[in-house]
Amino acid sequence: MSWLYLIIAGIFEVGWPLGFKLASTYTKYNIIFVVLSVISMALSGVFLYIAQKSIPIGTAYVIWTGVGAVGTLLIGILFFGDSADFWRLFFITLIIIGIIGTKIVHE
Repeated sequence: MSWLYLIIAGIFEVGWPLGFKLASTYTKYNIIFVVLSVISMALSGVFLYIAQKSIPIGTAYVIWTGVGAVGTLLIGILFFGDSADFWRLFFITLIIIGIIGTKIVHE
């Protein structure tokens, strides 16, 4: 169950930079998006806290930040027109390999 909490924490980790991006894009609603960002940060931290009860801190942190980084990058590419050049995708693939490797080595 801890791994599920860790993935949920990583998903909420994506939520706060997305909220900040939306706040800067849609300035009419920036307060709403900033509040959603703060809530996402808090939930991310809570789920990380719960996951770390049975997952070593180093493993949990690597996976949490990796899921957040990969998810944020993919949202940027898919919805905000961020670059999807070869090298960017190559290096994000290395992060994904690192996440998977860390999970495998943990067991």
